[in-house]
Amino acid sequence: MPHSLDPATVLEQMVRFPSPSRRERGFAVHVQEVMSSLGYHAFVDEVGNVVGVRGEGPRELMLLGHMDTAPGQIPVRWEGSRLYGRGAVDAKGSLAAFVFAGSRAVIPDGARLVIVGAVEEEAATSKGARHLLRRPAPSAVVVGEPSGWDCLTIGYKGRLLVRYSLRRPCAHSASGEPTVAEEALGFWGWVKGFAEAYNGGIERQFDRLDISLRAINTRSDGLWDSVSMEVALRLPAGFEVASFRQAARAAAGSASLRFSAEEQAFRAPKNTPLVRAFLRAIREQGGEPRFSVKSGTSDMNVVGPAWRCPILAYGPGDSRLDHTPEEHIELEEYLRSIEVLTRAIELYFAGPS
Repeated sequence: MPHSLDPATVLEQMVRFPSPSRRERGFAVHVQEVMSSLGYHAFVDEVGNVVGVRGEGPRELMLLGHMDTAPGQIPVRWEGSRLYGRGAVDAKGSLAAFVFAGSRAVIPDGARLVIVGAVEEEAATSKGARHLLRRPAPSAVVVGEPSGWDCLTIGYKGRLLVRYSLRRPCAHSASGEPTVAEEALGFWGWVKGFAEAYNGGIERQFDRLDISLRAINTRSDGLWDSVSMEVALRLPAGFEVASFRQAARAAAGSASLRFSAEEQAFRAPKNTPLVRAFLRAIREQGGEPRFSVKSGTSDMNVVGPAWRCPILAYGPGDSRLDHTPEEHIELEEYLRSIEVLTRAIELYFAGPS
């Protein structure tokens, strides 16, 4: 198995290659070439996912990363052992670690390792992950998201986006009628009150309803006033979306509401052969394993409920740097995650079916 490629250099090349959501094609071809040079059977599928395969057999472990990045450009540079750039943490670091670990791991007879770099994870469509649901479920899945080299993520909150819009004839500013902006803010106040009531007495953050006002814009052409607003909800497990929609429509009055990007919260079990393999691999690298749950979403929300196989999220980097102007990854963290992944893959395949 060739190992002439340097992990740090390959990661830097990946970070330098722009791949915003829905424009991942060139990057997919680049990753395919890297995979092929490392011994994978690699190809780009019908929707643009890049796929690399090693081994053949019924027991399949999938490492599911994503290629697209959040908007914005960060000058790619090394500052000491830190690599700065959009996607360094979320989540090209994870994808690069998957590719190198998968090339180094010993894959036994009857086993198959599949590495996927999915498209549109950051676009709220999860097009790449949804396409994978057409295939049979793998035996286990590792989702590539920053967790820290010694930490496993086992749960993500759900999501719902609400787009509020209102348009009506202009009125004189002295008429006493509320403006469209005031009406929109009134609806936002209702959402805040709903969340406060829902969260009453709930202490664990993962079980709380989180809300954010993402955007509000007003327009007028002298005859008509209009306002548009986007509200995001991060949903706890068991949240009744249908009931919320009904209440929100009543609260919106004459405004129109559009709901999108709905994902249910998902939490995976800890006691699985996949988790045990990672716990042992982290300890062998001198770490004390930790578990975390996240307030955001990932492709785990898509494939976890559908496939119902052992699943966790793992990858190098500090997730607090996701989508920020200071996004960067520590070289040692990245290299250590490759060692953990390599060992975890081998331990998983060595364990019971």
